[in-house]
Amino acid sequence: MRVASARVSNLKYVLRAYGDGNLFGEPHGEGPVRVVWLHGWARRGQDFAAAAQVLAASGIASVAFDLPGFGSSPAPTVVGGARHYAELLAPALRQLSDKPLVVVGHSFGGTVAAVLAANHPDLVESLVLTGAPLLRGPQGRRSPRAYRLIRWLHGRGLIGESRMERARQRYGSTDYRNASGVMRDVLVAAVNESYEDEVARLSMPVAMVWGRDDHEVPLDVAERAMAMMAGPHTMRVIDHVGHLVPTSAPDDLAGVVLGLVE
Repeated sequence: MRVASARVSNLKYVLRAYGDGNLFGEPHGEGPVRVVWLHGWARRGQDFAAAAQVLAASGIASVAFDLPGFGSSPAPTVVGGARHYAELLAPALRQLSDKPLVVVGHSFGGTVAAVLAANHPDLVESLVLTGAPLLRGPQGRRSPRAYRLIRWLHGRGLIGESRMERARQRYGSTDYRNASGVMRDVLVAAVNESYEDEVARLSMPVAMVWGRDDHEVPLDVAERAMAMMAGPHTMRVIDHVGHLVPTSAPDDLAGVVLGLVE
């Protein structure tokens, strides 16, 4: 495994630089890396610490990445959604191991994992996806009329950027309001992508792990995605758990991952 020699101390854990030195991740366990963890939007690799420690206790090494623009990894220089992120991650996975890895992805990290597996099947032995918005839901509500009017006026140079930003802060989603600069553009790109093509090309084993009370990415999304998959797939539904499976049910998640690794 080739990793950058730089190490960054970050409170209670230590990060290593991977790939070109701009992608940071937290290693867990000893020996050859078998598992990679990819977190959700506005989260970080530490979400998987408890699950990764379960694997480490069983002798399985893993790395939890901070995706570009989150945690300690700098933002990408080019705007793109999960498809672009998958290409950013592929070289790091090639450096981690000369064998395919089990890739675990939560939420946005799950869409990145699915695209990575579809486009680089040589890198991925199997997938574990949780709370991943792989498919668009039914046609959602339109933006409020006032917001659509302000965007129209802004697009024609009739109102300034400061007023447009006030409207974004008022009408945008929490993630959109909290994002800025290139990461806001990345978010827009990501939410406008849908991954039917990649899902249909998943030929490796896929384990779906979903919180029954996930209201951000409902169970219906996972069920529709599984119906499209070319390869074998399973579903584990966890009662009384919402969207944040990695932190709410780490033992359940680790158990599914262990089943695939072993």
